[in-house]
Amino acid sequence: MRRVLRALDWRICVPALVLCTAGVVLVWSSTRTAIHDTGAYLTRQVGYGLAGLALMAALATVSRWSLRAWSVPAYLVACLGLAAVLTPLGVTVNGSRSWLGIGGLQFQPSEPAKLALVLALAAVLGSPSADAPGLPGRPAARLPAALGVAAVPVGLVMLQPDLGTALILAAITAGMLVIAGTPWRWLALLAAAAAGAGALAWWLDLLKPHQVERLLTFADPSADPQGSGYNAVQALQTVGSGGILGRGLFRGDQTGGHFVPEQHTDFIFTVAGEELGFAGATLLLVLLWGILWRGLGIAARAASPYERLVAGGIVCWLAVQSAINVGMVLGLAPIVGVPLPLLSYGGSATLTCLAAAGILMSVRADRRPVPALSLAAR
Repeated sequence: MRRVLRALDWRICVPALVLCTAGVVLVWSSTRTAIHDTGAYLTRQVGYGLAGLALMAALATVSRWSLRAWSVPAYLVACLGLAAVLTPLGVTVNGSRSWLGIGGLQFQPSEPAKLALVLALAAVLGSPSADAPGLPGRPAARLPAALGVAAVPVGLVMLQPDLGTALILAAITAGMLVIAGTPWRWLALLAAAAAGAGALAWWLDLLKPHQVERLLTFADPSADPQGSGYNAVQALQTVGSGGILGRGLFRGDQTGGHFVPEQHTDFIFTVAGEELGFAGATLLLVLLWGILWRGLGIAARAASPYERLVAGGIVCWLAVQSAINVGMVLGLAPIVGVPLPLLSYGGSATLTCLAAAGILMSVRADRRPVPALSLAAR
């Protein structure tokens, strides 16, 4: 028990606990009427949160060596899970075959795949030779391997298809390449190639109809407010109706009337905006930012390139996912269906985000002081 307490970083634990608690309350508020299975969502989310917090505490005690040893197995298992959803075991939800259904239980492999990709890329880009002096261009030499590692889960996710998760996986890859010191000319070429691939996919009609519809709706939600633009219009109206201080918990008219579809998952931020107002919603984002800021500090003080990449990759992932989720609620990003970390309903997402928090604490707790001679050599 003492070992666990020593490993815990309260600058991560406290915000995570507050956010999980707030998420439970917001999920309850958005699902407590007779339209839904009253109490079921609340009970499940409490269970997900408690299990996730236990997992976070357990992973906080893991050494860097164990973490590195499990990087490749975790990646392989994640890829197998992503492939399994394309088999008869897969379940289609909202147009995407992203879930595994086994014995009445559903699990979304794309959520742990984000963390698995972070660990795998850190193993590729942060190998021991990365510490060796006098090896210019080493990050560029690892670039093909890193892109190959990222291409497998991105490709499998696009086959589901799940554009939102694919964007997050791509952002994780790009961020970790930057942290690894990849030359900017290579990054520019990759960005140009990605833009070209996106334009080609659009031109060849490779995107699914609902994906094209979401992109067009983002350009002008008011063009079809009762059809394709309904979610975007209702989300913005719900957030704006809360004003500065909000209408109060369980008193939101839009939330109580269920005008926003999937409000307990992808649009949980609309509940915060309406019932807690600008002040309460901002406070939740500040708590998220506090975890990210602490993660950046851990990455900056990491004892090895591998640990620095793990911490930096987790920060990239959570930051991009939070920005996309809040952006699509506020009309600043297309609606691509990604959860808000630690607040949205869902076992896969909640467990994975809290596992990532535990790994951040593991990197911090396992840090070793750098000898003076090593500092002088650098």
